[in-house]
Amino acid sequence: WAVWSLHFLRMCAFPSSSSDFFSKNIRFACGRDRTLSQEECEERGCCYSPLPSYAGPPWCFYPSLYPGYTMGPLTPTRRGHGATLTRVHPSYLPKDIPVLSLEVIEEDSGCLHLTLKDPSSQRYEVPLPAGVPKKNAAAEDVLYTIEYHPDPFGFVVRRKSNRRVIMNTTVAPLLFADQYLQLSTTLASSLVSGLGEHYTSLRLDLNWTSLSLWNRDMAPHADANLYGSHPFYIVQEEDGLAHGVFLLNSNAMEVAFQPTPALTWVSTGGILDLYIFLGPDPSSVVRQYLQIIGYPMMPPYWSLGFHLCRWGYTTSNTTRRVAQRMHNAKFPLDVQWNDLDYAHKQRVFTFDPWRFGDLPDMVEDFHRRGMKYILILDPGISSTSPPGTYPPFDDGLKRDVFIKNATGDILIGKVWPGPTAFPDFTNPETRQWWEDCIRDFHSKVPVDGLWIDMNEPASFVQGSVDGCPDSDFENPPFTPSDKYYCRITCGSKLNWMDGCTLSIFDSWLILSALVKVRMKRPFVLSRSSYPSIGHFSGVWTGDVRSDWEQLRFSIPAVLQFSLFGVPLAGADVCGFEGNTTEELCVRWMQLGAFYPFMRNHNDRANAPQEPYVFGQKAQAAMRSAVNLRYSLLPFLYTLFHHAHTSADTVARPLFMEFPTDPNCQTIDRQFLWGSSVLISPVLEQGAVELAAYLPPGTWYSLHDGQPYYTNGQYLLLPAPLDTINVHVRAGHIIPRQEPALTTTSSRQNPFFLTVALSAGGWARGDLFWDDGDSLHTFEMQNYCYIIFIAGQVVSDPVRLNGSLDGLVLGGLQVFGVPSPPHYVLANGEKVSDFTYHTDTKVMTNIALPMSEVFTVQWAL
Repeated sequence: WAVWSLHFLRMCAFPSSSSDFFSKNIRFACGRDRTLSQEECEERGCCYSPLPSYAGPPWCFYPSLYPGYTMGPLTPTRRGHGATLTRVHPSYLPKDIPVLSLEVIEEDSGCLHLTLKDPSSQRYEVPLPAGVPKKNAAAEDVLYTIEYHPDPFGFVVRRKSNRRVIMNTTVAPLLFADQYLQLSTTLASSLVSGLGEHYTSLRLDLNWTSLSLWNRDMAPHADANLYGSHPFYIVQEEDGLAHGVFLLNSNAMEVAFQPTPALTWVSTGGILDLYIFLGPDPSSVVRQYLQIIGYPMMPPYWSLGFHLCRWGYTTSNTTRRVAQRMHNAKFPLDVQWNDLDYAHKQRVFTFDPWRFGDLPDMVEDFHRRGMKYILILDPGISSTSPPGTYPPFDDGLKRDVFIKNATGDILIGKVWPGPTAFPDFTNPETRQWWEDCIRDFHSKVPVDGLWIDMNEPASFVQGSVDGCPDSDFENPPFTPSDKYYCRITCGSKLNWMDGCTLSIFDSWLILSALVKVRMKRPFVLSRSSYPSIGHFSGVWTGDVRSDWEQLRFSIPAVLQFSLFGVPLAGADVCGFEGNTTEELCVRWMQLGAFYPFMRNHNDRANAPQEPYVFGQKAQAAMRSAVNLRYSLLPFLYTLFHHAHTSADTVARPLFMEFPTDPNCQTIDRQFLWGSSVLISPVLEQGAVELAAYLPPGTWYSLHDGQPYYTNGQYLLLPAPLDTINVHVRAGHIIPRQEPALTTTSSRQNPFFLTVALSAGGWARGDLFWDDGDSLHTFEMQNYCYIIFIAGQVVSDPVRLNGSLDGLVLGGLQVFGVPSPPHYVLANGEKVSDFTYHTDTKVMTNIALPMSEVFTVQWAL
């Protein structure tokens, strides 16, 4: 190695491969340690060139053609092609792996799959749910080509249509040691999104930054890894093209960026399991990703209503009063929640016999009122109750379900109830025990869903109450952004598996248990997340602060989860930490009305923030926003149907719908519902007007039908405190329903359609409808699906199952009618009750059965 180091030091002194060899932007760091001395750097065979600051380009970096693995010949494998990679000269890493196995699989025409693993030793590989069946594509149909550089090994993936380089890993060496895996690549552009969960803009900053991925209990703030890990990114290219990359690895990792543009993956274990998605457009990239990790679950209809929670509803009487005051003040409320206040001594699967002694009766009372009830469930199980007094721990002990430490004893952490044991969800017996616990508790308290908190997993002590053994597992040679990395599962089985995938296991097990117990569509909300979580659960963005900055950053947070295949996502409306203000809470309720998941949640130390505690004008603004959401629930539910069946996004970044519009590439203060509803919230204190971008086309104000004809431009829109600007895209029909205080009631109300005509006088929309609560209605074909088409408005019931029987279309509002109609016909009969407003809008009151074909037309 010393000879090789000397050889490459000569290359540093006399660079021959490029005149800009020392160009700062193309330096790839020689390891992630920025404090290397010149002597330590050169011992690695790397180049050393100091700069004024450590903050930018590395001082120690690889020369070109740094020694690495040598690739053998490609040979056929069962799934594709493979080759052996060998390293003649060891790297500077401890426990180098000298031989690797490469396999390349063409999953389908738009998805290329590469794995690099140690053939001599089994390493942890992340299990994923069965994705959508893939079709092997003919060679002429694939969207990519791949080229190999045999020595040192690297590969280049290009887009076949234009030869654009999507990935080029030859720019820096591949490193693969026992606890250090590194792969660098160039990027096709600097427009990169993803790699959550972090407190960032939608477009990531590539200027010598890095992101750590390791699930942990951390309130959202900048420069920190948060509750979830999603090693997937999407790159916007030129001309509306896009691609994505997914590294299926759940170990702690760091992704380092540089403005080349390029990035470097560094993982602390596992294998390199890489998927490359060629799109070619952003929506196709997300769909291809979800074909690997699983499509989102279909939520129950009621879960799209308004949810209310607080840590601090200390009794069942308090909880009852809150729900009653909401409805007395005419605020829709579908789901009342309780935080850990309900639990006896803060132990899960119990309820306090004094403060919540009538909890079962309270839940049944909510059900009689058409409401639902959800409570919190932490995965940690109290371990200090006297034997025979706490069945979840007693039974778990007998069934050997808890994680153990290196000595074979139960690993004890510390969470809300004190000393705590953690279930080992990889154990099949644990899964049955967990289901039994849920079944037993549900037999007493018939909850409608469960909220999983602290499942990163979180603990109030580092490692365990006994500390951690001094081992390579606890002190690996590299830790991503050291201050953000610690293991709570020290010395346990999870050291070689890690904790990130616990979020999948416990979400899946709770979902499975709820299905078996309730025999209805389950609702699960998880704080921690990992790829595939959307297949089982919704998420919320954790302990956000009640301030304007957190309000603004909640939009890219929700949009990132949309890219990650988790459409049911939202932030705590009005904020969780700290006191809100009336203005902030009004604006947050307006924005929250368009989160796919809407819940107001508050910490116990704060001032109340239920909508009814504010002044009458603020209440009116909040009520208007929530009623608007409820009127749009048929449309939102239909969007979730398309997410569940076709991997469409619900809350959608503008660049996904308008990929060729450069103005949309970085917008994350506005967003879309589907392809047709544009939401432009106020995000600044004191603002009463808003500069909103309207992409090219015609957009109508949802409030009054005013048209805006744009070539793609920012417009200054009025935005008084009682208003959130919402626009409907021309050419679309939005199914709606009269709101009510619960979805149980609103689902019985008349429908109405908002029709936004194009310049040519046409529009289209659809409605998916079922009972909102049964399992597998789409798969069992137990649903209604109606297509609406306008010139004249025609309904085409593609499928009917009875769930629309008795429901009527009660009205239409048609935007874009150029002049007052002479008459309106409904199924051939004249409608006497219609009006024409503001030179563009027709309003009609009718009563047509939704389960039958109908036609509404007008004569100009």
